[in-house]
Amino acid sequence: MSTSRSSTETIKNKINKLFQIKKPWIPKAIKYVWIAFLCFLLGFPLYILSVKADLFGLYGGMPSLAEIENPDNDLSSEVLSADGVFLGRYFRYNPSQVHYEELSEDLINTLLISEDHRFYDHSGLDLPAFFRVFKGLITFNPAGGGSTLTQQLAKNLYTLNPDKGLDGLLAKLGKYPRRIIQKTKEWIIAINLEENFTKKEIIVMYLNTSNFSSNAFGIKIAAETYFDKGPDSLNLQESAILVGMLQAPSFYNPKRNPNNALRKRNEVLYKVYKHGYKINTKEKFDSIKSLPLELNYSVKNQNEGLAPYFRTVLSNYLLQYCNERGIDLYNAGLKIYTTIDSRLQKYAEEAVSEHMAVLQAQFYQEWKRRNRNPWSDEDGREIKDFLKKRIKKTDAYAIYADKYGEDSDSLKIMLKLKKPMSVFSWKGDRDTLFSSMDSLDYHMRFLQTGMMAMDPNSGHIKAWVGGIDHKYFKFDHVKQGKRQPGSTFKPFIYGLAMESDYSPCYKLKDISPQFKIVNQPDWSPFNAEGDKGFGEEMTIRQAMAQSKNSITAQMMQALGIENVIEFAHRVGIESDLDTVPSLCLGTSDVSLFELVGAYSTFVNGGINTQPFFITRIEDKNGNVIENFVPKTKQAINEQTAFKMIYMLRGGVEERHGTSQGITYDLRVDNEIGGKTGTTNDASDGWYMGVTHNLVTGVWVGGDERGIRFPSWAFGQGGKTARPIWDKFMVKTYADPKTGIAKGFFKRPSSGVDVSFDCSKNSDLPDSVRKVDEKPWDIKN
Repeated sequence: MSTSRSSTETIKNKINKLFQIKKPWIPKAIKYVWIAFLCFLLGFPLYILSVKADLFGLYGGMPSLAEIENPDNDLSSEVLSADGVFLGRYFRYNPSQVHYEELSEDLINTLLISEDHRFYDHSGLDLPAFFRVFKGLITFNPAGGGSTLTQQLAKNLYTLNPDKGLDGLLAKLGKYPRRIIQKTKEWIIAINLEENFTKKEIIVMYLNTSNFSSNAFGIKIAAETYFDKGPDSLNLQESAILVGMLQAPSFYNPKRNPNNALRKRNEVLYKVYKHGYKINTKEKFDSIKSLPLELNYSVKNQNEGLAPYFRTVLSNYLLQYCNERGIDLYNAGLKIYTTIDSRLQKYAEEAVSEHMAVLQAQFYQEWKRRNRNPWSDEDGREIKDFLKKRIKKTDAYAIYADKYGEDSDSLKIMLKLKKPMSVFSWKGDRDTLFSSMDSLDYHMRFLQTGMMAMDPNSGHIKAWVGGIDHKYFKFDHVKQGKRQPGSTFKPFIYGLAMESDYSPCYKLKDISPQFKIVNQPDWSPFNAEGDKGFGEEMTIRQAMAQSKNSITAQMMQALGIENVIEFAHRVGIESDLDTVPSLCLGTSDVSLFELVGAYSTFVNGGINTQPFFITRIEDKNGNVIENFVPKTKQAINEQTAFKMIYMLRGGVEERHGTSQGITYDLRVDNEIGGKTGTTNDASDGWYMGVTHNLVTGVWVGGDERGIRFPSWAFGQGGKTARPIWDKFMVKTYADPKTGIAKGFFKRPSSGVDVSFDCSKNSDLPDSVRKVDEKPWDIKN
């Protein structure tokens, strides 16, 4: 018994000794645990408050409640046509907003099942998801993310938006401190979002602010880009593709990385299957899983849609306009109302495409038949090393020269290295293997065009086509390009004649005059037919209708070149004009923009109205920033203007007039004036067509002056440019919604001060000097 008691006491003593050894650590451990717990209990709220208040600028600012209630994630500036059609937008991202009702049921359910299936059960933060993530971290077995849909929206709106400037001093310590602070802000903003928005609003805001790669920002643009449909029409598979992209848009881009996208789509569909939405059996899941990716891919960019050249010109103007006023065009939410009519723009682009495709084929075949390249000098000789010189103006050359040096063999090798690329063709983009030199050689052979239509009474530009394809040819041939106008300049000489009391019935002989030039041989122009006239007498209306160089030169000799230049500038030409005899043939460069504006002066009763393309600009709240009104001046009197309209009508009405080839139906119950133009070196073809409510100009030629038509006859404006105007007018008159109807030119309010009956006496008044009174000299 004593032995047993002794043994028990021995064990107790050992236990007591053991506890005596360990006992001092237990209270300390408990103490530290409690201290840590109390620190967390008190410190975490203080940390949250300090982040919210941005204590000492350590954390960076937080968005205000007003910003959260009114997130300005879509402040791109929109461009609208005169008839209310959306033309495009200027943006840093490509956002486009939708409402909840515009989302398909499949899209909403797929999103919630995949990204946040407890979305309707939490208030911004999902505690079970936090514990799952924490468990994954300590067990080294990650189990998915813990961010709710609301947190991801907070990240979209603010944390990842560099314009908000939400970083503080601690962010400079590295990515981990910065990430912790970012996460904290996500929590705070998520709770604020939940307090101020409904669940449906949060879903819509999240999808509207998400990036889907391929310049698709927001669900609307994403649905259009990848499937060519609205988000209300997305089915289950399509929804799974887009939802799968949310985690890594580029990595799961179905166009660039189809294997990744297919795998991710099936992962999303598996979640849908596990939650029993529509896919309620394993067989159905296996069936839908085996389906391939079905895309209808088309990236929305500034090269597409109506009026791409106009939108580029407009953006250059708007950038300067906004910079002068401290406005951010890409983030101000402006609405820019333009003068462009979407219907007329559509018909202009169609007319260009229909004619230029045919003309290009003829151009190519004709040069091929001659076994020549289309680049020639003024004497008709092929320009030596044309492509080698032209390649130096390209971006490819600049990049390779900077990398390898201009005189290096590597530069030459890289310029001739073939690589996959898309090139332009009139049948659509063509995929091929071309080097930079091949691409230049190919694209330089395409004819270009410029076309502009304007309401002569208001100055509103109604249509603007700057080239054949903005994706491949960026240069604008309406306002940016200037070329010799050829015979389209002649109306300014005859306009001065009308102002100087000449009658359209005044007669001259078809004989080319001599211009005496100091220290140079005498100069005398040839007619288009290659002669210097056969002495036939004709009225100056007939002479302009037939585009006789000889009689135009006589008129300029009589009127004085300085006076012609002054008149041209007065009615709307802004470019410098050379004081040379050949000006009568249109040898000084002008833009199509200028010509259309100047011809409009004749139609508008002598009032010059500068062409313009914006009617008003509004801010994001609909307040008008500026209303635009045209700049006008009385350039010539209405008598002169009307006489010039009568002169221009001669091209259509006179025998052998250069506009007689227009479609007959256009002339019925309609008054039309027209003037063709062709440069002597066969580089440029022009046509100017005027009606009582529309003035339209067309230019056709190569991107370089040295690219010429195979012959003067091939390149004449009546063949190259007039058909575009003709097609455009036929389409325009066929659509009554355009508001452009046939009609007659406005007569002067005081009546016409001259008789147009050329059978009567057409002698000049005493105030007008006869053409042959004295020779006209010009000093070099």
